[in-house]
Amino acid sequence: MRRRVAIADIIETRLSRRRALKGIAAGGAFGLFGCASTGPATSATGDGSAPLAFTEVSRATGDRHHVAAGYSAQVLIRQGDPIRRAGPQYRPGRQTGAEQEQQFGTDNDFIAYMPLPRGSNSSARGLLGVNHENHRALLCFPGVKSLAQLTREQCEVQMAAQGFSIIEIAKEGNRWRLVDDSTANRRISANTEMRISGPAAGHPRMRTPSDPSGTRVLGTFNNCAGGTTPWGTILSAEENVQIYFSGDAAQGPEAATRRRYNITGRNLRYEAWGRYFDRFNMDQAPNESNRFGWIVEIDPYDPKSTPVKRSALGRAAHECATQAVSHDGRVAFYSGDDARMEYVYKFVTQDRYDASRPEANRDLLDRGTLYVARFEANGRMRWLPLVHGQGPLTAANGFHSQADVVIEARRAGDLLGATPMDRPEDVEAHPLTGRIYVVCTFNESRKPDQVNAANPRANNRFGHIVEIVPPLVNGKPDHAATDCEWGFFLLGGNPADPAHGARYGGAVSANGWLAAPDNVAFDPKGRIWISTDGQDDMAGFNDSLYAAQVSGPGRGVTRAFFNGPRGSEICGPEFTPDGRTLFLAVQHPGEEKGSTFDKPSTRWPDFRDDMPPRSSVLAITRDDGGEIGG
Repeated sequence: MRRRVAIADIIETRLSRRRALKGIAAGGAFGLFGCASTGPATSATGDGSAPLAFTEVSRATGDRHHVAAGYSAQVLIRQGDPIRRAGPQYRPGRQTGAEQEQQFGTDNDFIAYMPLPRGSNSSARGLLGVNHENHRALLCFPGVKSLAQLTREQCEVQMAAQGFSIIEIAKEGNRWRLVDDSTANRRISANTEMRISGPAAGHPRMRTPSDPSGTRVLGTFNNCAGGTTPWGTILSAEENVQIYFSGDAAQGPEAATRRRYNITGRNLRYEAWGRYFDRFNMDQAPNESNRFGWIVEIDPYDPKSTPVKRSALGRAAHECATQAVSHDGRVAFYSGDDARMEYVYKFVTQDRYDASRPEANRDLLDRGTLYVARFEANGRMRWLPLVHGQGPLTAANGFHSQADVVIEARRAGDLLGATPMDRPEDVEAHPLTGRIYVVCTFNESRKPDQVNAANPRANNRFGHIVEIVPPLVNGKPDHAATDCEWGFFLLGGNPADPAHGARYGGAVSANGWLAAPDNVAFDPKGRIWISTDGQDDMAGFNDSLYAAQVSGPGRGVTRAFFNGPRGSEICGPEFTPDGRTLFLAVQHPGEEKGSTFDKPSTRWPDFRDDMPPRSSVLAITRDDGGEIGG
């Protein structure tokens, strides 16, 4: 009981601080921050106080999607669609890996809209970069009843289906189309050669029989959220890589590291891969798993460019890598480690971003400082440097170089006393104010004696969003600062049920409260849009997209805008610079217990007996052509 009282007091203290900051914010543009550069695809200048002017959608549990009245949701591209003219058509059950390499991938997640031409603010033509997180064999392959039974050919399809897609798109009227003859259209998969850079490049722990140099690696997979850079590249985050590697994880010098990253070699979604491909078998390639769990930088404008795994940003179950230009021109990249009781990170470049010299920015992500977050009960938070030789990160604790620190970023965070979070997923900086929004999806495994200031609920089934306020230098946010303030933006759940412990900025409707927040984005007016992942399990209705003001009277009052089909998660919200199109990823529709290709819980979006439920990207527009949200 004593702990409950203490945690309740902490929540109230943090919310009181938030209300005080809200009062300061009412003076306009939060009354605090200047405008930081936000990269080529962002033109947000609003302070987030503009009211939302759409009618909320009702809760849904059915097999179709629903969007607010006066809006249309166009299916722009689906898994298996060819990305080039005359490319192979999708053939469920007969598909080959070579065909999938020419088709849009599965389980689309993060979306980046990159205007064309490069450096422009065009909202009518651009490149869409899309992550592909998983391949659901039971839903995608007819007749499959066991993951262990997959053939080599089916594994090849799975390897080609993950990674990343780049497609050129164009707007005609109020609809979008694929530019299928664009030379920019390409797939990046588990088979694409990549370069490793930064402190881990070439280290013995990164060397394998197929790559004795430790500087080249085949592929990327389990790509979840991501981000962009001010110099026009895309960052793709490798998340749950532990489900790909079979073999005896307890053997050899990497055993402890594997254990800290939950690499067990058992009960794998991709257990067949290691049977056909030695690199996924730890008995054959013991270091291969060290080469995944990184941030991958991709140049969408150069189809011949080689993706780069930037090891200076650390190894984790990365959910994102989102940027904010600091007051002095250095760039911070924020990331969540999306697992229960894991940490929030940021990387600050050593050198400054130079918009006039693009070539000078090419390797900014190789030099800088990696930090992990610690939240205090008094409303202060510290960014703790993960630097070899400082504090406990020495040879005495097994860290012989910065390579060891970034390969074992989780253990380094343990030793520094970072705050274990409730699945920190997206971490986004507001384009105008510089405030940082840390999205914690849920953690139903947190016990009462494990609660802390920033994660105040045991059995947290509903998730919450933390708001970090960096200090100002000459009126601009200092994203390189190591000391900041923090508070709660919201605590998810139903405020009508005291057992949920939910808190919002004001009264939310019966349709407006949320659970399991996942990704966030900001529209050009600076309002926050929140997608969910797991609302069906945690709250009993389909995953959705919500919007809220971040300042003004409606601050933190969420409103439901979109519902997905059953079994799906909603992710990757991305606006065009003019705010008139919202791209949205609907991932793994029909992913429910007992749902298979032959008997799915939905066949969205095609509703054809010969097609599985297909992850798709939607282009949402207002019927009158106006800005999304009003």
